[in-house]
Amino acid sequence: MIRVNALWLSIAPLDMRAGMDTLLAQVVRVFGEARPHHAYLFANRRGTRMKVLTHDGQGIWLACRRLNQGHFRWAEGNSSLTHSLAQFDALVLGLPWQQLGGDGVIRMI
Repeated sequence: MIRVNALWLSIAPLDMRAGMDTLLAQVVRVFGEARPHHAYLFANRRGTRMKVLTHDGQGIWLACRRLNQGHFRWAEGNSSLTHSLAQFDALVLGLPWQQLGGDGVIRMI
């Protein structure tokens, strides 16, 4: 498995036709560099598709995910957020990660 120490969510919607080179250029433009063992997440405008660009220390990986029903509940605004591993797992599954408590239980939808 690929080790990921930090996750970065892009608030701006992404054109899902963008490939690895376009995403890498955007990461470098925004953050100054693509750091090893960091993952950068992007979603389309409707929130039904997600792309994850990961630098594993040797090369770059690009993964895609599409939801057949519902949408990813993406961060909004310009604020900086910190996600727990449980919140990230919920985000990738399309669950309401914002209502996920410290014990991993979703209490309100």
